[in-house]
Amino acid sequence: MTLSQQILWGSVYLGLCFLIELVLLTWCVLVVRKLLEQWELTRPILATAGPISVALVFIILIHTLQVWIWAIVWVLGDVLPDWNTALYFSLVTFTTLGYGDIVLGEELRIFGAFASVTGLLAFGLSTAFLVALMTRVFQERFFN
Repeated sequence: MTLSQQILWGSVYLGLCFLIELVLLTWCVLVVRKLLEQWELTRPILATAGPISVALVFIILIHTLQVWIWAIVWVLGDVLPDWNTALYFSLVTFTTLGYGDIVLGEELRIFGAFASVTGLLAFGLSTAFLVALMTRVFQERFFN
């Protein structure tokens, strides 16, 4: 892959991952709102812990989907030999852990770096979402 192709395709998959993240986080807000209506009157503990728990489930789902997207890219692109290796590499790259036991060739280095950037930005967005949610929940529950 040429440098411009790596940048183009890396940007496409990064964009796809963020589109999925934004859609699912928006859905999470809708689910939390609906559940809060039920929890507010009957279960005060759930009204505090529930939204955070629901958000964590969504975030785990979102990050898992993103890791799978990158694993699919590695397997279908004949970059890595099997699903186990592809999932392992995707997870290690997405989390920016980068053990270095699996390394891409020069023709895919930049493209592979986009998987790391996807993870960095996804964790940042998820963290910001959780902080905003927790701030809102705690303000409404304890500071009103």
